[in-house]
Amino acid sequence: MRYWRQLLIVCAGIAQGAAAQDWPYYRGDQGGSGFSALQQINSDNVSDLQMAWQYRSGEAQEFAEQLPRSAMETTPILLPEAAGGYLVFCTAFNQVIALNPETGVEQWRYNPRISLAGERPFKCRGVAWWSDHKNPADQCAHRILTATHDRRLIALNAKDGSLCKDFGNGGTVKLYSSDEGFVPGDIGSVSPPVIVNDTIVVGSAVVDFVRAHTPRGTIKAFDVRSGAPRWQFEPIPVDAEAANADQWPEDAVAVSGGANAWAPLSVDEARDLVFIPTGAPSPDYYGALRPGDNRYANSLVVLRGSTGEMVWHFQFVHHDVWDYDTPAQPMLIDLRRDGKMIPAVVQLTKQGFVFVFHRETGKPLFPIVETAVSQRSVAGEQLSATQPSSPALPRLMVQQLHAEDAWGLTPLDRGACRKKIAGLHNDGLFTALQEQPTLMMPGSLGGANWGGGVFWPERQQLVVNVNATPFMGYLKPTVREEKGEHIPPAGRTMRISMAGTPYTVVVESLLSPLGIPCSAPPWGKLLAIDLASGEMKWQSPLGSVHQMAPVQLPFDINWGTPNLGGALMTAGKLVFIGATMDRRFRAFSADSGKVLWQHDLPADAVASPMTYRRGGRQYVVIAAGGHHMYQREMGDSLIAFALAEPESEKSSAD
Repeated sequence: MRYWRQLLIVCAGIAQGAAAQDWPYYRGDQGGSGFSALQQINSDNVSDLQMAWQYRSGEAQEFAEQLPRSAMETTPILLPEAAGGYLVFCTAFNQVIALNPETGVEQWRYNPRISLAGERPFKCRGVAWWSDHKNPADQCAHRILTATHDRRLIALNAKDGSLCKDFGNGGTVKLYSSDEGFVPGDIGSVSPPVIVNDTIVVGSAVVDFVRAHTPRGTIKAFDVRSGAPRWQFEPIPVDAEAANADQWPEDAVAVSGGANAWAPLSVDEARDLVFIPTGAPSPDYYGALRPGDNRYANSLVVLRGSTGEMVWHFQFVHHDVWDYDTPAQPMLIDLRRDGKMIPAVVQLTKQGFVFVFHRETGKPLFPIVETAVSQRSVAGEQLSATQPSSPALPRLMVQQLHAEDAWGLTPLDRGACRKKIAGLHNDGLFTALQEQPTLMMPGSLGGANWGGGVFWPERQQLVVNVNATPFMGYLKPTVREEKGEHIPPAGRTMRISMAGTPYTVVVESLLSPLGIPCSAPPWGKLLAIDLASGEMKWQSPLGSVHQMAPVQLPFDINWGTPNLGGALMTAGKLVFIGATMDRRFRAFSADSGKVLWQHDLPADAVASPMTYRRGGRQYVVIAAGGHHMYQREMGDSLIAFALAEPESEKSSAD
């Protein structure tokens, strides 16, 4: 039995390596590495990269009224020839579109006609593909699975975009019921479903910051052929018999909610494991109604894919009152140590920590310590005495800011920031919001966010894009209801009443009188860590702020911008990334972090890029649709780049 299990694991590794050369999964492979073995485009010729084609979905016109609260965060997948060979992606409004990967010409489109109700932003990060090896002649032997804003799971024929009639109710499974607290627009799906040994697993996105009682983040699993329910996992205890009931009040589901997995999930099919990053319980910034550590929220939860049983778990934030969701896809890697390869999982956090565990057991592969944190809080709050950290690996960002650290372009600017910082309640990382202005470093944007990291197996190199902008906030006794985005738009103040609590949360960027962050740049950066040695390899500013000034400047100022989206790592010694608020797509040297190429885009590329080879050419593709959060120009483009005259591969990797 052990022999066959090991054989399965080896075969899965070979398949994952092959997958990394095409792109059949959201981040290249089921473990979210974001790495491709392709190297036709490399550090020597990337300066010759040109636009190969551009596709526009038409949603900028079709949904013009809703566009300002949407984000085109999609990463396409490339289907094998047997499944049609198309490039398939989802739009912000959940249309699924298949393109010719060499020309960008549309081949088919499916429109689920989603409900536009509710306050959640419209976004869809990707779709999933599944092949039925048992019934290869079936009409829907190759399926595209997509989960929608209005909580439907849909199966499509990968070859023509028609509904798979044998799945659920004519191709659709409803992911909600009224007894689970569903309110249209309050809970939906943004990340792609995953498939582990013919079982679909789906997380959810919940509006968890406007009310104490919100829909709970149930993880649901279905049969990939029939759509029949298989199992579900409740991160919040629904009864006193639950394993985590002692970490919540008796009426947990009545006073709280969330703890949902809105970030992408990962799968290890050979080990029958699904890796689930869970978010904060509701409401984000006040926990007096939900005393206890709130276990399974803010965690990495590892379940058996076939049954849903718990294998192991780890909580990154106890009793979260900072909106420190586990934001990024768990990265399944093989870690080289003492000449051996260890199956590992890497989890990045908003707090700026990198945690690494043995994939099968949950044993930390770098030390984790519980550190005492400030206990000052508003009346009724019961904070955890300690919080976990990973001190053996580099921190992704500075986690503290003091008056002497104030930064500004002029002495007047610096003086104003120094005074602001000195006046803040500031006990370091994990300082809870008070009724007076409090430093938030990092804020709820991170640190790391949903773009996560990318990993080069041969080099053991982890690359991550990071936000490093300080925020300030406080809890204000609620007088009247206020609503807004859960992260403050650039230069504006966010005010959200947390219904069911005494407070409205107020958050804003910590800025100088000139509108510049009070901390030293870079305010967004890209960095590389050698996971074999645990050392920082390089750090580079990510983005130019020239377009974010009140008056756009005619030259770049590379101090880093807020960034959302992820990177792509290739064996061509390149790291491709959009993510920034300057409408640029860049290629960095994986060796040095130096920018080797950049291209202007019609809108910010708040998405993760991907790559593949077709017709002898390697293509790199990125979605450029802008983002509602920063009031940037919006769009609906998918753009492919390639070399004008392709060179021969330098290895036989293809």
